[in-house]
Amino acid sequence: MKGYWVSLYTKIENQENLKKYAETVTPIIKSYGGVALVRGGKNTVYEGEKFIRTVIWEFPSYQKAVECHDSKEYQAGWDIAKKTTVRHMQVIEGFSTE
Repeated sequence: MKGYWVSLYTKIENQENLKKYAETVTPIIKSYGGVALVRGGKNTVYEGEKFIRTVIWEFPSYQKAVECHDSKEYQAGWDIAKKTTVRHMQVIEGFSTE
């Protein structure tokens, strides 16, 4: 099954740090087979909390998604923004109804 990163941002104190983080980690994530599905954009909230930014990455497998997140390279990239950014981040295994 595919794997997904789902990040729901609740606070971004420094847009420049977030931009540097994204520029740094995007090639790292892609090297693990990650494909960006959602990166901000227009949204409508029907229930629950409105998050200021939502990011979803798809990976070839759940294991690849976890490996990427836990890699030294990605963690070094996250260091750029983690002190000025608050998010809920999950790695989730996909499923199929087929």
